[in-house]
Amino acid sequence: MAVPAAPVLDCSLPQQWQLTTLLVLVVPMLFLLLATRSGRKARRLHLPPGPPRLPILGNLHQLGALPHQSLRVLARRHGPAMLLRLGSVPTLVVSSAEAAREVMKARDVDCCSRPDTPGARRLSYGHKDVAFAPYSEYWREMRKLFVVEFLSARRVEASRYAREAEVEKLIGRLSRAAGTPVFLEDHIFALMDGVIGTVAFGNIYGTEQFAHRQHFHDVLDEAMSAKAGFSAEDYYPNAVGRLVDRLTGAAARRERVFRDLDAFFDVIIDQHLDPSRAAPEKGPDLIDAFVALMRERRHRQQGVGFTRDNIKGLLSNVFTASVDTSSVTMVWAMAELIRRPAMLRKVQEEIRAAVGDDKERVQADDMPKLRYLKMVVKETLRLHPAVPLLLPRETLRHVGICGYDVPARTRILVNAWAIGRDPASWEDPEEFDPGRFERNKQDDVGFNGTHFELVPFGAGRRMCPGMALGVATTEFTLANLLYCFDWALPEGMAPEDVSMEEAGGLTVHKKTPLVLVPTRQDTHKSASSAS
Repeated sequence: MAVPAAPVLDCSLPQQWQLTTLLVLVVPMLFLLLATRSGRKARRLHLPPGPPRLPILGNLHQLGALPHQSLRVLARRHGPAMLLRLGSVPTLVVSSAEAAREVMKARDVDCCSRPDTPGARRLSYGHKDVAFAPYSEYWREMRKLFVVEFLSARRVEASRYAREAEVEKLIGRLSRAAGTPVFLEDHIFALMDGVIGTVAFGNIYGTEQFAHRQHFHDVLDEAMSAKAGFSAEDYYPNAVGRLVDRLTGAAARRERVFRDLDAFFDVIIDQHLDPSRAAPEKGPDLIDAFVALMRERRHRQQGVGFTRDNIKGLLSNVFTASVDTSSVTMVWAMAELIRRPAMLRKVQEEIRAAVGDDKERVQADDMPKLRYLKMVVKETLRLHPAVPLLLPRETLRHVGICGYDVPARTRILVNAWAIGRDPASWEDPEEFDPGRFERNKQDDVGFNGTHFELVPFGAGRRMCPGMALGVATTEFTLANLLYCFDWALPEGMAPEDVSMEEAGGLTVHKKTPLVLVPTRQDTHKSASSAS
């Protein structure tokens, strides 16, 4: 009799369990293998040196409240071309003139894009601007358009009326406050806002008819704060970063600021589209030019399209990149001068000798004669660049910088603040000394992107296109402040008591507001006080 075979016990797992087990065992092994290969590849690359990193954070914990200062300290230990990992983002920090020359000149074509960060993306209408847009054909055409319509030498000269009108108002406000302490930054910010607003929106911007101005100031402050504030997605550009921004409220704040800014721009554009609008007294303003271009492109359907969002993206650059930067430069210049009474007298004597005693204020034609004033502005930009880390760049492809390998999509920070204080380029670099440009035969050292020891506006393709307008307004305003008024500190305060501590994010302000007492010069008492 045949013995029946013993039943075979089926110990196999259900099919889905087998698949899960396979994934649990194999996937980590694959990740380990990829990481090992990636590590071997990284070891084969000659990467720039850098400080040790923490898991997950990388070097984020080393940035501090003032990253440009913290990064200079790290660069002194690790070199002028230093590689960090900020969260999950590889970041090259350059802190010398030679390293900056390689990034912004020798390898500029490989290092001229912008990283895609959520704040800049949203507030520029999906990178429909110039400052934050990645390098592309669109960016090249928009930059050309932006310069022609707003920032060319012709346009800067044409906007002279706005500078003169706003300086007249500033002199009037300070004349009425003469003898009492004033918060200088508030007055200068109002001037810059008026200059840029008038050029962009027309003469109505400075009148009571423009009912939206104060609301726009508040929205603009929020926009600047949102761009400069911490966003997890800036450093973890993935689902994790987006989730953290939602949980912390950063994403909701960005959206709220965007809606407010968008509503304001819509009102202004609609006003310019209104066929019953009166013709501007001083000719078409910036939005008129953009609206005309929008209609022309829509009609002809040629080149890169130009819509309301393009106008709004460019307008966001006009205000966030112009008003704040020039304002802080003027405040730093006045703070440095008030701490050095002899230097303050020297620049005032130059201005008053060149202009004479019979004028109410400095005229544009007087500016070429004010050589020492121009050195004061240049020295201020060296020690106090308004955007100390410039705007971040991103490599388009693998590139060699200072003999090191820098992979594609590496973020690049140019520490203009550290470069301006580098003892390899400057004698007594921490000392405010405008005369250095004349005494040390450095008078030809300028900030136009050809001298890399002085790069407050950057250089190369991504150099700030608003340099000419910003410098013209800064020099003209300072000349009038120093010509029309004598300046003193509040009673009981000595020059050495003026704090030069920094604070801020994207732009760096004085931590302690500058409070000064203006006194109108006797020779100008009869000058009119504009409202």
